[in-house]
Amino acid sequence: MALGKSFVRAAALLAALAAPAAGAQTGPERGGAIAHASGGIGVDEQERLLAREKEFNLKLVFSLVQGNYVADVAVKIADAKGRSLLEHLAPGPFFLARLPAGQYTVAATYEGRTLTRKVKLAEGRLRTEYLRWPANPETDSPVSRWLDPDGEPPRRAGPPAEKR
Repeated sequence: MALGKSFVRAAALLAALAAPAAGAQTGPERGGAIAHASGGIGVDEQERLLAREKEFNLKLVFSLVQGNYVADVAVKIADAKGRSLLEHLAPGPFFLARLPAGQYTVAATYEGRTLTRKVKLAEGRLRTEYLRWPANPETDSPVSRWLDPDGEPPRRAGPPAEKR
């Protein structure tokens, strides 16, 4: 019975991840005409963002150190003089922006923890920064715990493999 419940939970999780999301957010959110796009929840949305990468010169990827993608990351970009150019709440693990060539400070905040990067951008060249936060045991669970509430690894369905 536990295996059946685990299978149903896993199927529901996979269906939710594969379903098309509401769509990537694009356009200037704060401060001038900084073109940007963010999102990446679900395969379709990730593919849409990937197809648009050539339009941008900065890509941020948000995840836990363990590899799980994270969402709802507050992004702030400032120029070399510290002037705020953009503030945006990224609803998914990917953020793209097109900025003039130059030096910038990127600050990304997830669950109250901020990571900061200095980036030098060029025209026509995509710079990718990976921002990784340590997992919070109170709120972050490994994927296997999503599939089985007892924290045990998913069990293989069917009869056990024969000995050779």
